[in-house]
Amino acid sequence: MDVALACRALRSRKRLSLRYDGFVRVVEVHAAGQTSEGRPAMLVWQVRGGSNSGRPTGWRLLRIAEVTGETMLEETSQAPRPSYHGACKILAVIVCKL
Repeated sequence: MDVALACRALRSRKRLSLRYDGFVRVVEVHAAGQTSEGRPAMLVWQVRGGSNSGRPTGWRLLRIAEVTGETMLEETSQAPRPSYHGACKILAVIVCKL
Protein backbone atom coordinates (compact mmCIF):
# COMPACT_ATOMS: atom_id res chain seq x y z
CA MET A 1 0.00 0.00 0.00
CA ASP A 2 1.07 3.60 -0.41
CA VAL A 3 0.23 6.97 1.10
CA ALA A 4 -1.60 7.97 -2.10
CA LEU A 5 -4.29 5.31 -1.57
CA ALA A 6 -4.74 6.38 2.05
CA CYS A 7 -5.21 9.98 0.88
CA ARG A 8 -7.63 8.93 -1.87
CA ALA A 9 -9.76 7.08 0.69
CA LEU A 10 -9.69 10.12 2.99
CA ARG A 11 -10.66 12.57 0.22
CA SER A 12 -13.40 10.32 -1.20
CA ARG A 13 -14.75 9.62 2.31
CA LYS A 14 -14.54 5.85 1.85
CA ARG A 15 -13.47 3.12 4.24
CA LEU A 16 -10.56 0.78 3.55
CA SER A 17 -10.47 -2.96 4.11
CA LEU A 18 -6.94 -4.22 4.74
CA ARG A 19 -4.81 -6.86 6.40
CA TYR A 20 -2.45 -5.74 9.19
CA ASP A 21 -0.64 -7.81 11.83
CA GLY A 22 -2.48 -10.90 10.59
CA PHE A 23 -5.95 -9.40 11.01
CA VAL A 24 -8.49 -8.15 8.50
CA ARG A 25 -9.59 -4.65 9.51
CA VAL A 26 -11.95 -1.98 8.19
CA VAL A 27 -10.66 1.53 8.84
CA GLU A 28 -11.39 5.20 8.25
CA VAL A 29 -8.29 7.24 7.38
CA HIS A 30 -7.95 10.51 9.31
CA ALA A 31 -4.37 11.39 8.31
CA ALA A 32 -1.42 9.96 6.40
CA GLY A 33 2.24 10.89 6.21
CA GLN A 34 5.50 9.89 7.89
CA THR A 35 6.55 9.13 11.43
CA SER A 36 9.53 10.90 13.00
CA GLU A 37 11.61 7.91 11.84
CA GLY A 38 10.60 8.66 8.24
CA ARG A 39 8.28 5.66 7.89
CA PRO A 40 5.03 6.07 5.94
CA ALA A 41 2.05 5.67 8.28
CA MET A 42 -1.61 6.51 8.62
CA LEU A 43 -3.77 7.43 11.57
CA VAL A 44 -7.04 5.52 11.33
CA TRP A 45 -10.18 4.77 13.27
CA GLN A 46 -10.74 1.01 13.12
CA VAL A 47 -14.43 0.36 12.56
CA ARG A 48 -14.30 -3.43 12.83
CA GLY A 49 -11.98 -6.37 12.56
CA GLY A 50 -9.28 -8.06 14.58
CA SER A 51 -6.38 -6.61 16.53
CA ASN A 52 -3.65 -7.69 18.92
CA SER A 53 -5.39 -5.75 21.71
CA GLY A 54 -8.63 -7.67 21.19
CA ARG A 55 -10.54 -4.41 20.71
CA PRO A 56 -12.43 -4.36 17.39
CA THR A 57 -12.67 -0.54 17.27
CA GLY A 58 -10.45 2.39 18.15
CA TRP A 59 -7.52 4.53 17.09
CA ARG A 60 -4.59 2.89 15.33
CA LEU A 61 -1.35 4.16 13.81
CA LEU A 62 -0.62 1.74 10.98
CA ARG A 63 2.74 1.44 9.26
CA ILE A 64 1.84 1.55 5.58
CA ALA A 65 4.64 -0.84 4.56
CA GLU A 66 2.98 -3.54 6.66
CA VAL A 67 -0.49 -3.18 5.10
CA THR A 68 -1.52 -5.80 2.54
CA GLY A 69 -4.69 -6.73 0.69
CA GLU A 70 -6.03 -3.18 0.77
CA THR A 71 -9.33 -2.39 -0.95
CA MET A 72 -11.37 0.79 -0.97
CA LEU A 73 -14.93 -0.08 0.05
CA GLU A 74 -18.18 1.49 -1.03
CA GLU A 75 -18.89 2.16 2.65
CA THR A 76 -18.94 5.84 3.59
CA SER A 77 -16.42 6.93 6.21
CA GLN A 78 -17.84 8.62 9.31
CA ALA A 79 -14.61 10.60 9.78
CA PRO A 80 -13.83 12.70 11.61
CA ARG A 81 -14.59 10.75 14.74
CA PRO A 82 -15.52 12.92 17.76
CA SER A 83 -12.25 12.17 19.58
CA TYR A 84 -10.08 13.23 16.61
CA HIS A 85 -7.81 16.13 17.53
CA GLY A 86 -5.48 16.17 14.55
CA ALA A 87 -2.36 14.22 13.74
CA CYS A 88 0.36 16.80 14.34
CA LYS A 89 1.90 15.03 17.33
CA ILE A 90 1.63 11.54 15.84
CA LEU A 91 2.91 12.15 12.31
CA ALA A 92 6.05 14.24 11.80
CA VAL A 93 5.21 14.86 8.13
CA ILE A 94 1.57 15.08 7.05
CA VAL A 95 0.68 14.38 3.43
CA CYS A 96 -3.10 14.54 3.94
CA LYS A 97 -5.45 14.96 6.87
CA LEU A 98 -8.99 15.93 7.72
